[in-house]
Amino acid sequence: MKVTVDEVKCCGAGQCVLIAPEVFDQNEDDGIVILLEPEPGEDQHAAVRESAAVCPAAAIVLSEA
Repeated sequence: MKVTVDEVKCCGAGQCVLIAPEVFDQNEDDGIVILLEPEPGEDQHAAVRESAAVCPAAAIVLSEA
């Protein structure tokens, strides 16, 4: 799995950070997502999928290669 984020779309809701803190973080100044792990381990896949599903701005894109 590869993860990309669209920082322009991100609204700073922070749901991704709550669900997958090993993969996502937020900028302290504006709350915009920071991608910590673009290729998370298999143990993180379910949380990353959930993060993408609940993102209100659809800023998380997953590629299942």
